[in-house]
This record gives sequence, C-alpha cells and structure tokens, in this order.
Amino acid sequence: MPYTLQKLLSGTLIALIFFMREVTIPLSKPKNPVEKLPTSFPASVIMQSSPSSSKWIDEVWDAVGVVTIEGNGHGKELRQVIQGTNKLLIYSGLSVSLHLDECESYYHNLMSPEPGCFIVAREEDSEGNESDVPIPFLITLSFDEAHAYLEGDDIVYSVAIPAELYQWTEAYIIENYSAEKRKKRKRKEWFSPQHKDGKKANE
Repeated sequence: MPYTLQKLLSGTLIALIFFMREVTIPLSKPKNPVEKLPTSFPASVIMQSSPSSSKWIDEVWDAVGVVTIEGNGHGKELRQVIQGTNKLLIYSGLSVSLHLDECESYYHNLMSPEPGCFIVAREEDSEGNESDVPIPFLITLSFDEAHAYLEGDDIVYSVAIPAELYQWTEAYIIENYSAEKRKKRKRKEWFSPQHKDGKKANE
C-alpha cells in the first residue's frame, strides 16, 4: 500500500531526508532535440525498523522512502541512524532504470491516484546468506515488474515517488510513448439463420 513520507516520518527523519535532498541531482530538459534523456537515475533506499508487538520477533522493517543523491551511484554503501527505538538503514548505490518496453506500465503508474516507487528486497545478502533485515536490490517504477517479483519469494514495498523521479519519468514517457485511444466498437447487425442480407431466405 502506498504511503507518503509525511505519514510515516517525523522529527529527525524528516530533517535527514530534507538534508539529503539538498544534494539531489537537478532535472533539466535536454538543451537540444538530439540529446536523449538518461535511462537510469542513482537513488538510495531508506529502511526503518520499529519495535514488534509479536513475542517471536524483536523488530519489523519497512521501506519509508527513496531519495536521489548526487554521486550515490558509484558503489554501494550502508549507513545506520538510530532514532529512539527506531533504526534507519540507508542503502546507497542503487539506481532506477527506465525501459522502452515498460512505458505503458510507467504511464499507468503516474496516472494512478498515488504514483509510487516499488522497492524489491530479499532477506538474504548478495552471497545468499540469510539476513534478519530485508535488503533492497531493485527500485522500479513499473507495476508489472514489481508484480512479477511479488509472485516470487521477494518482498515488495511501495513508497511515494520523489518529485524529480516523477518529472524524469514523465519526460521519458512523453518522448517515447503514446497512449492508445480507445476505439468505439462498431455495432454489428445480427440476423437469424433464415435471413440473408437482412431478408428472408425465400424472398
């Protein structure tokens, strides 16, 4: 279910995100028609833990935001922030990519009431070792791609899409996709078997 950062975050976490967004990569339209939009965008995922009400587990994890930060696409990095009883893990070095064959899915995402980023995570590291914390490995803006991972054993989170990613995806769709208009179905005239060309067979 999509969530807004305002609903999930408060105090120190909001200040942290605002600070991180100060170094966000600015979006700008191509200066000349020949220049193409980038097909990938570096991003970080913010995961947050909170105390569990279950006696079987100590904490539960949720993805609470995607932030685009300049330079964070050069190698993966993990940072930890403690906020009271909550713990934040910031996974850098990820990216969002756009593909031509997913344009229709991007379009429907942006046209939905709450456009979002879908974060795919696994409870294991890159070497296949089990982890107590879901580790994000993919950020996508495609409903279809997210659903494909959801049908497997992966965990899919949905968070609000940052403004710069929305604008970038919107520009990509405008450049590469044209939504098909619904065609009105032409009504057919139906006749009973004993009729031919609208007349009775014996006429």
